[in-house]
Order: sequence, then C-alpha cells, then structure tokens
Amino acid sequence: MKVLVADKISDSGIQKLRDAGLDVDVRTGLAEDEIVEIIGGYDAMVVRSATKATRRIIEAGRTLKIIGRAGVGVDNVDVTAATERGIIVCNAPTSNIVSAAEQTITLLLASARNTPQANASMHAGKWERSKFTGTEVYEKTLGIVGLGRIGTLVAERARGLGMRLVGYDPYISEERAAALGVELVATVDELLPKVDFLTVHLPKTKETIGMFGTEQFGKMRDGVRLVNTARGGIYQEDALVAALKSGKVASAAIDVFEVEPATESPLHELANVILTPHLGASTDEAQDRAGDQIAELVIAGLKGEMVPTAVNAVPVAPDVMEKIGPFITLAERLGSAIAQFAPGGIGELDVLTVGLLAETDTRILKTAVLKGLLGRVSDEPVNFVNAEYFADQRGLKVTETKRAETHDYTNMVIVRATTAGEPVEIAATLIGKSNEPRLVSLFGYDLDMAPGAFMAFFRYPDRPGMIGKVGTILGDEGINIASMQVGRTAAGGTALMGMVVDSALSEDLLGRIKGAAGMTDAWSIEL
Repeated sequence: MKVLVADKISDSGIQKLRDAGLDVDVRTGLAEDEIVEIIGGYDAMVVRSATKATRRIIEAGRTLKIIGRAGVGVDNVDVTAATERGIIVCNAPTSNIVSAAEQTITLLLASARNTPQANASMHAGKWERSKFTGTEVYEKTLGIVGLGRIGTLVAERARGLGMRLVGYDPYISEERAAALGVELVATVDELLPKVDFLTVHLPKTKETIGMFGTEQFGKMRDGVRLVNTARGGIYQEDALVAALKSGKVASAAIDVFEVEPATESPLHELANVILTPHLGASTDEAQDRAGDQIAELVIAGLKGEMVPTAVNAVPVAPDVMEKIGPFITLAERLGSAIAQFAPGGIGELDVLTVGLLAETDTRILKTAVLKGLLGRVSDEPVNFVNAEYFADQRGLKVTETKRAETHDYTNMVIVRATTAGEPVEIAATLIGKSNEPRLVSLFGYDLDMAPGAFMAFFRYPDRPGMIGKVGTILGDEGINIASMQVGRTAAGGTALMGMVVDSALSEDLLGRIKGAAGMTDAWSIEL
C-alpha cells in the first residue's frame, strides 16, 4: 500500500510507516492540481496544515482509505467529502496538550517575574534590577476556568509549584476536582475574587467569546495576573487594555488572538503585557509526537483496525445503521441544545429511546448526544470515538434507557439532564419519508417544531398578548421570525414559546424581552 506524505512530519513518523511495510512518498509543497493528478495511486494521505485535502483531491483519490492530519484540527480536510466516499479522517488531538500546558506555566511564571521585559532591557544595554521586581507564585491562588485535559495538566504542574488551585468547570465532578487538588466553585463570578492568577482553557463558542469584560475585571482582586493560551477573544480587548492601564490587572500573557496573525493591537503598546505568536503547540516534541501518532493511526486504518481519533467513523453494524442512522444527527443536536439549556453544568445524563428504536442497538445515539454536549464545552475536538472518554474524565454519569411502548410517535429520542438547577428534558423525532426533524417536547411542554440554526425559547405565565410583545421587540431589532410554536400546561397556567429566528439573540436582548414581556425564562440556542 502507498502513502503520500504531503506536508513535513517527523522523520520517526515516516520511519514508522515504512517499518509497517508501506510504500511512502514524501512530496511536500504540491499544488492542488498536482495532488489531484497523482492521488489516485495512493491508499493514504498525511497532511499537516499547509496542504488542504479538498473535495477535488478526495474525489480523485480512487483508492484512498484514510487521511491523517498530523495535528489537532481537521479544518484543512473536507470531512464531508471523505465521509461520502467512506474515507476515514483522523487527527492527533493529544499531540500538543503537554506543550500547551507548559506554555501556560511558562507565561504564568514569566508574567510573575517580568522576565521578557528584563531580557529586553538587558539587550538594550541596561541594568534595571529594581524596575523588574516580581512576585512569587508559591502559595498564590491560581484560578483555572475549564478543566479538560489541558486545564488538568496545568493544575498538576501548578500544584507542583505550591500554588492553591480554584477551578470552574460545570462538567467535571467534585471527586475528580478533589483528586486534582482543585477547589471547585459553582460559577465564574464566585472564582474571580479568589484568585491571584487566572488561566482559561475553554473552546471558542458564543458563550466564551468576550466572556471577560469590564464587569468581570471589576470582580477580580487588584493586581491579578492573566494568562490565555486557549482561544483568542475570550478576554474583551478594550476592557483588558483599560484594566491593564489602571493597574487592576497587573499583567497579562497572551498567546492566542481573535484575528491571527495579530500584528496590530493596543496590547502591543503596553509594557505589562507578554505577547507570543500562538506558540502553544510549537515544540519539537509536539511536532514529533504528532507525526508519530498519525503514523500509528494511518497504519491501523490501513489494516482495517479501529482508529481511535477518527472524526467521521464509528463502528456500527450495517443493519443497525440502516435503522438508526437518520437519528444520529438529531441526537447530536439534542446534546448541543441541552448544554445551552443547562449552562450551569450537568451532573447526570440519560438518553431514552422510545418505540422501534428501543429494539435495536442505540449506543451510537448516546455517543452522539455526548458529542453534541461536550463539543460546546470542551477545548479539544470531540468526536464519536472520544466523546464517552471525555464524559468519563469529567465524571459525567451517563445512562441509556429504552422504552418500547410509544404514543404519538413511532420513535423518539429523549434526553434528560440533572443539573444544579431545574432538570432539563428535551424530546425529538423524525417524521415523513424525508425524515424531517421535530422537537416534540421541552421542559414537559408539548411542541411540534422544526429546529433551525438559531432558536429562542421563552417561558411565561399564560396570558393574551405575549406573542405580540415578543414579535414587536424582535421586529424593532430587525430580527425575523421564521416559525413559532407555543405549548402550555393549561389555559391560564404557564406556557413555553419556541421560535426559529434568522440570527442569534444576544443576552442583552433576551434580558430586555424578559423584562418587557414578563418572561420567567429565556434562552437563545444555536445548533
């Protein structure tokens, strides 16, 4: 079998491929047309970030069985095109987690001791010892927002430095946090006044972008020091600059930026800011590890063995897939939705299949729910293979329940979550020959709602004029309503309004609707 290595990977990775008896061609720097011309003769293709595995390339790869991305993301691979042709796409998601954690600790210590500034001063021929007096991290409190694998590694290393640890992650159990030596808090706001240093390890979502602004900085201790090696934009830049200038934030160390390359920013003008050009994964070891890992995965794929990091493949018997395949995307969307209905975290999760679905193997549906749920809260890519592993690492208790009898629908998928507040239950089904998705129940209210990319839900005392009030406010904001459904417990009781809209509703807008229309709850959901 032949493997095309289209980008530079470690020599050890290439040797692993050859030791497995594979014919390896290392041909880097090829244009798309050049790859299209030759790819038909290869069984596997390995890329990093320079080469894009486009639909043209994939469709020309008549014998391709697997595409390996020697790194974390797969943005440069057309996963849909590969899936359509039965080609496995895999990555090396753990290759850089040690490097990312070490970069966090490096920036934390450099920030505490003003190391880059002192180095620049020395190179300028100066000797300014008193100017760069720093602070110890020993017995200081480090706040960690997000305790996934990178956040966990940071916690372990900071604990070794003698730091006290406080963490926020609604998807990790108290037992797991205790084992890490982390005091777990219920909200970010509870964490902020407790910490001397703060590091964030979260994915880029609508909830996390801009989550630290003027209000949050105001809740922090004076002289707090911040680190960000996760995603750009988590700190609001203007608010961060103001806090740095006022001294509220003593220093910041930033490795990631909302727009990269980040060559223009007011942060460049501040002496108490350390800036690095997204170096979290930039170590020799991480690059070597990525090459070695992807080589092992490609070998397994070509042997027909399980590929643990496959982002588009999960072992399901063909007869089972025929029955439940259409429900997989639906289950994933339910997981994504329930994460947004329960932003405070989920302790237990039950995936209930009802009707004919309950008569077959539905484990993949449970995995799909977890993929949708954890994909919104994890700072690492979540796929059908690692979703259950991530759930286990976070101490999330997940069960699967089956119920053969049904009433209004032949099949249903119901996801039930135990949260810190009100339990959440959401149910959906597929209808018609084209398997159109329908939300049929939420919080116990009956619905018949085709989900959309952007949805809003409001719960309120049932009384006349509520639909008009919401519609008027959204109309004034230029937000179009595509469809709307209302369910209620009884006339004059409580009601739930669900709508598909053309764009997401901001927290500010939700708050204004709640106040103006007398809503008890409001949610903006993106699928």
